[in-house]
Amino acid sequence: MAQHSTHPGGASRVRRRALVGTAVMAVLVALAGLTAYLTRDGRSPSDAPAPPPSSPTASSSPTAPADPHARSHALPVPPKTQDPIKYGKAAAAALWSYDTRAYSQPELRKALRGWLTKESKYADPASVDKVVPSPVLWKEMAANGQFATAKVNEGHFPHTFTQALQADPGAITEAYVYAVTVSGKQSIAWKGSPAGGAESRSTTLAVQCRPDHPCALVGVMPSVAP
Repeated sequence: MAQHSTHPGGASRVRRRALVGTAVMAVLVALAGLTAYLTRDGRSPSDAPAPPPSSPTASSSPTAPADPHARSHALPVPPKTQDPIKYGKAAAAALWSYDTRAYSQPELRKALRGWLTKESKYADPASVDKVVPSPVLWKEMAANGQFATAKVNEGHFPHTFTQALQADPGAITEAYVYAVTVSGKQSIAWKGSPAGGAESRSTTLAVQCRPDHPCALVGVMPSVAP
């Protein structure tokens, strides 16, 4: 999905980042990317570098033609599953997809926030907001009827995360937060370009899957953990 400018954070957001780092550090200490995410000296995830935005002017290689008249499904709804990899793959597909013809930017932003865990000390809405195009960019995209669909190729636990769990299986029982790395492609099309283009995508997500609740999204990592 298109990326956009960062969101400034206040003192309360800084304090919340510190709480997240304190609460989850013990669980994911061996995962370098997630450790950095949770202990960045109080910086918001929106301070992390973002990939260049996807737009009709972005360079991309041709893919199979997409039907410019086909509307995407309704706003993304999280699946009911206790499988963190399955949930992570669904979340990545939702984050990489959008349809300016079918709904507004605020509607998409609200829908994606609905994927977040209800446990506020873990939820990182700023990292989700960051992957939603800004209102200005959305308006430009909507003028071109731009939309994107996602194809997920695979999802897995990063190697260092798996090593951490093997070393201390009980550590995850504090927050039940898993790191999930997903790769795939984002296909983009717009008026006048039914063939569109495609970009490879990879992301690492923090997913919470408590035994007695369906999985929920914690946040989007600023870097990809292999």
